[in-house]
Amino acid sequence: MPMTAVAKEERSVGQAMLNGLRQRCPHCGKGRMFNKYIKVNHSCENCGTELHHQRADDAPPYFTMLIVLHFAMSGLLTVEQIYSPATWIQLTIWLPVSLVSALWMLPRIKGALIGIQWARQMHGFGGDFT
Repeated sequence: MPMTAVAKEERSVGQAMLNGLRQRCPHCGKGRMFNKYIKVNHSCENCGTELHHQRADDAPPYFTMLIVLHFAMSGLLTVEQIYSPATWIQLTIWLPVSLVSALWMLPRIKGALIGIQWARQMHGFGGDFT
């Protein structure tokens, strides 16, 4: 008799991503996902879901840079075309905007990626097999 896997529970990817964007547990949406800036809690303080399985690694900084640099370069080129300000003015505007945007987005993007991993039952977030 072949061994069969227990049916996996259906998890909403969209809801898990939204919970991650809010930096909350992908399962219950109430417990905090991060202990510090981007240090993931071992488990959810509300529902007990283990979060240490996550393997976000280099993806959050990559996606953060991709988004922020597209936004910053579009803004820089637009301001250059319309006003043609001095280089120091452009640097004064776009360096702080890029830094603040990246620091704000990084934990949210990491949370969303962990939410996707949880919803897709990747990296140990999956159900038990018999």
